[in-house]
Amino acid sequence: MTLPTARLPGGWMPASDTLDGRVVLVTGAYGGLGGAVARAAARAGATVIISGKRKRQLEQLYDAMLADGLSEPVIHPLDMETATPREYAALADGLRHDFGRLDGIAHCAASFAGLTPISMHKPDGWLRAMHVNVNAPFALTQACLPLLQEAADSAVVFVLDDPQRLARAHWGAYGASKAALERFAEILHEETDESPLRVHALLPAPMRTMLRRQAYFGEDAMQRPLPDAAAAAMVWLLGAHGLPARGHVLDLRGEG
Repeated sequence: MTLPTARLPGGWMPASDTLDGRVVLVTGAYGGLGGAVARAAARAGATVIISGKRKRQLEQLYDAMLADGLSEPVIHPLDMETATPREYAALADGLRHDFGRLDGIAHCAASFAGLTPISMHKPDGWLRAMHVNVNAPFALTQACLPLLQEAADSAVVFVLDDPQRLARAHWGAYGASKAALERFAEILHEETDESPLRVHALLPAPMRTMLRRQAYFGEDAMQRPLPDAAAAAMVWLLGAHGLPARGHVLDLRGEG
C-alpha cells in the first residue's frame, strides 16, 4: 500500500447521532457491504441515498430498512457501467436541489467476475472492472466535489482489498483496479488536504459477501462474519471521528 495505515479505536461503536444531520451517498447499496453501510449510516442519524443499477433491489433494501425501523432512505438508481458524465452531474444537481448538501460518499460498488488468468481474461470484462472500480468512482466524486467542499466537514471513502493477495496470479482486472483506486485516493487527498473534504480508504477484513464467495468458492462463507464491523468503521470515517485518519487506509485486518 502507498497510503499510510490507521486503526479503528478499540471498542468504538457508532452512536445514534454520529452522523446526525449529514447526507451520505452509498454506491453498490444492495451489495453485502453496501447494504450494511446504508443501514449503519441510517442508524447513526444520516439521511442516506442508496444507489445501484437494479431499481428492484434498491426497493427491497428500502423496504427492509423501513421494516427495521430505520429512517427512510432515498433511492437513486445509477448504473456505473454505463452512466455518462451528464448523469453524474444530474445526480449532483439532484442532491443540491433536494438536500442542499452532501457530506459523504461511501464507494461500495465493485465489479468482480471471478479469478481469471490474464491469457483468458475477456477484454470486455477487463474494461468493465476498470470502469466500475476506478473510472466511475472518479466521475461520481468529481461531479460531487463542489457540494462536498461546501460542507463544513465531508468525507469520501474508497473501499480497497488486500494488496498482497491481489498482486498474485489470476486477480486480473479486479486486482489492477484496486491498486489504481488507491493511487487515485492518494492523489485526491493531496489535492484536497487543506479543504473541508477528507479522503479515506477502508480495507475490510474477510467478510461474508458475494464477492468473497466468488473468489473463494471452496470456502465455507458462513464462517466469515457479516460486513457489520466494516460498516461501523465506514461510519467512523464518514463522521467527525474520522479526522485523524484523513489520507489514510483504515485497515481492519486483525481487528478484534
